[in-house]
Amino acid sequence: MAAMRRVAAVDEANLVLDHEGQVNVFLIAGMLTAGGFVGPDGLPDMAALRAGMERRIAGIPQLRKSAVPVGGRHRWAGTWPDLEAHIRLLGGVAGQSGLEHLCGELMNTPLPRSRPLWELLLVQDVSAARVGMVLRIHHALADGMAAVAIAQQLFDPDRAAAPAVTPRWAVDEGPRATVPRILNRVTLAFTRIRMTLTGHEIGSTVLLGKRSAHHGVGFLTADLAALEAYARPLGATANDSLLAAVATGYRAVLRAAGEKVPARLPVSVPVALRRRGTSGNQVGVMLVRLPLDEPDADQRLRLISSQTRTEKVRARQQGTLEFMRGPTGARLMDRVGAHQHLVGGFVTNVPGPVQALRLAGAPVADIWPVAVLAANVRLGVAATSYAGRLRCGIHFDADNVPGGEFVRAMDEEFARMIERKGKADARRD
Repeated sequence: MAAMRRVAAVDEANLVLDHEGQVNVFLIAGMLTAGGFVGPDGLPDMAALRAGMERRIAGIPQLRKSAVPVGGRHRWAGTWPDLEAHIRLLGGVAGQSGLEHLCGELMNTPLPRSRPLWELLLVQDVSAARVGMVLRIHHALADGMAAVAIAQQLFDPDRAAAPAVTPRWAVDEGPRATVPRILNRVTLAFTRIRMTLTGHEIGSTVLLGKRSAHHGVGFLTADLAALEAYARPLGATANDSLLAAVATGYRAVLRAAGEKVPARLPVSVPVALRRRGTSGNQVGVMLVRLPLDEPDADQRLRLISSQTRTEKVRARQQGTLEFMRGPTGARLMDRVGAHQHLVGGFVTNVPGPVQALRLAGAPVADIWPVAVLAANVRLGVAATSYAGRLRCGIHFDADNVPGGEFVRAMDEEFARMIERKGKADARRD
């Protein structure tokens, strides 16, 4: 027992948030084509895959530990995973829509606590000679950035693929701490605690409430370089473009539900922190009020950018959300979150691989992330970059939210952004 290492407080908080009705798992889905362990007919050789993964897992300590309860907390115990249990072949799915449906089911299926908190699932695509892939990693092991880093260690770069555009990601810690800035952090901490406990910026809406057991997932992609090229002249970033497209999705959902569209919809957006120590969760959070009533798309993007430009700095200076710094705060936040009206959704964007990847020799044609729905929130968006494209996963309560309307509206807005950039270039020429 003495050899076991205590779970960091912020990671312990993420174990608290994993319970019935709330599966606290980060999911990465993808489609693989023939090569390596995937035969020309799309049939996977699971023995070859497990052999390849065994060598990789030996160098990834996060995948070789399990959470053992000790007293009121947990400790990490070194555990070699049973690859027959952790790497499995499921029944077939029909194309992307079948993979989306499977991911919706998995977002309501907990990972067993009796073994290391991850799994790699394979599903044959019965509509084509491809294999679907689902990697699930518990949030106690990793936040979004750490989960993508783990995934990249399991994969190989595709040397035959052309280099992709490098997205502009950076983690800026902001200015050095001074007495006035420390006092400002303390003030902001009390403000964030008060807002978490008592904030009420949203009225009754289909976006908030008790979730059903029926989860839906939708995937979409957009050209990353084109989104950056559209955003840059407006003083914005690709992440701001994502938030602007998300705003159109929320507006479409509320209209489809017959609700009045508010002028602003606050959403919670994670912000990457500088990696320190052994914790798998090192993320801050900012509140962004999406302008749903702004008819001009360029102005909508400017309004979002003006918020994120300052809020990102504040979030990084402030660090981890106060209630997520340990299990006691997480329990309180979990109770408060069941009835909160401060945020209407979650939006997370994580930098991913610049170059195309292979899994045990099989080319990874597509990757999409799916994030957890927490508290009483019924719809959220996760995005990551991969090989020059922005990949988005929309996760929603299928019994209460018209998630298909969200996906359609968001996809159309991405297309309009790229079209507007093309027209602007044509006018300059």
